[in-house]
Amino acid sequence: MSFDTYSASVIRYPELGFSLDSSLMDLDASFLAEMEPKVAKAFDDMKALESGAIANPDEGRMVGHYWLRQPSLAPNDELRAQITEPLTALKEFAEQVHTGRVAPPGGGQFRRILLIGIGGSALGPQLVNDAIGDQARLPILFFDNTDPAGIDRTLASIGKEGLATTLVLVISKSGGTPETRNGMVEAKAAYDAAGLDFGKHAVAVTGTGSKLDKFADEHGFITRFPMEDWVGGRTSVMSTVGLVPASLQGLDIDPFLEGAAAMDAETRKTDASTNAAMRLALCWYAAGNGKGEKDMVVLPYKDSLVLFSKYLQQLVMESLGKELDLDGNKVNQGIAVYGNKGSTDQHAYVQQLRDGVPNFFATFIEVRKGRDGDTIEVEPGSTSADYLQGFLRGTRKALYQSGRGSITLSIPEVNPFQLGLLIGLFERAVSFYASLVNINAYHQPGVEAGKKAAADFLDVLNGVRSRITADAKTAGDIAYEIDADPEDVYHCLNHLAANGEVQSSLGKEPNEDTFSL
Repeated sequence: MSFDTYSASVIRYPELGFSLDSSLMDLDASFLAEMEPKVAKAFDDMKALESGAIANPDEGRMVGHYWLRQPSLAPNDELRAQITEPLTALKEFAEQVHTGRVAPPGGGQFRRILLIGIGGSALGPQLVNDAIGDQARLPILFFDNTDPAGIDRTLASIGKEGLATTLVLVISKSGGTPETRNGMVEAKAAYDAAGLDFGKHAVAVTGTGSKLDKFADEHGFITRFPMEDWVGGRTSVMSTVGLVPASLQGLDIDPFLEGAAAMDAETRKTDASTNAAMRLALCWYAAGNGKGEKDMVVLPYKDSLVLFSKYLQQLVMESLGKELDLDGNKVNQGIAVYGNKGSTDQHAYVQQLRDGVPNFFATFIEVRKGRDGDTIEVEPGSTSADYLQGFLRGTRKALYQSGRGSITLSIPEVNPFQLGLLIGLFERAVSFYASLVNINAYHQPGVEAGKKAAADFLDVLNGVRSRITADAKTAGDIAYEIDADPEDVYHCLNHLAANGEVQSSLGKEPNEDTFSL
């Protein structure tokens, strides 16, 4: 590849310190010409979305996460107020917490935050904390699962005495998400056991009138912040979901929003040759033939961005992983995303990337600045940052020599502005790609199906509990009694046995195992 090819393939936004290099994706002129009608439609679709069109037809909802960083784009005064008023309120509340005007009932000041949420309600704040939380005034911990051992580990790290100065932030749009509700119940039980009033330590971010909203009112939460239905969880980090915890940590949220707004402004332009988000979407389309035939491996060469690949897993896979297109055709779309960080992965799965199945393309994220302050030479003439850059450039070249394409995104450093810029870039790329392949990026029927299946299992579990006696029974016996699938009943019984609720005795095969009180 010539330097001229590289130069022609790079999109640069000098004022933002950003560049995108797609030279190793081999996008040819015929492909770009063929895609022009789809690209034009994608730009039109984006314009309609930002103007307030119903972008989620399944639920009859607008999609407004782009308005969060530029409220003037919202289509009416009511929606603009739903952005600006909570933003002002959450900043004022954070200041009150930091100055002690909002304080624990037992005295002193709040010293840490416990965030209870799942999916976008936790992952966005986790990414922000990992990437730019090193200067936070208040540390933050998370309940982001319904794993009791994980909950116990987090509570142990806080300590019984530490609960008195811990501000609990519960985030759930509906208040009915089981994992979040379970975490809240577990946290409340811990506060009750410590003789503390949970409500006087708690804040809710939720939809108006939701189950959580009502719970917060009944239990006297310190305050509540609204969560609007036109913001999806995976794009909520710049709503109250992400900004309340970030502000409480003491992070500067204004440049975070400004970074996303700046990327929006650049990628709102309809010249595909200079639009970084459209270029990303086209690279994804070309790599997977518009069918997601290749995975995306995300490799940020900076420790503070280690959660970025996990964040993109949800943003990309929940948005693009769809069975049906907008016309009802079965298409089974999606792009699998995985990754960790460079150069760590060069001692893990890069071996397969270089020599194994060529079922992926890579996305490198270069952070040009090595560290703040002075540095040292780890070898004569070379610093640690030199090595990191060398590993990035070397891995990129080695993959291409083996027929593996890659994209390289470059930013000057990891700070609130640049983090917002990266998130904004990928949000718009996802929207563009969804249009290119004619799917709805803003619903999640597969997630809802999984939730229903889990609820069905819990119903069976409770039915099994009611049929356990002192007399030993097999899974088949109980399945007959409650009219359930014997395998489901068997898994319920093993769960109960593992947690000390029943006794089990192994037979020659699972269908001969018996269970009793």
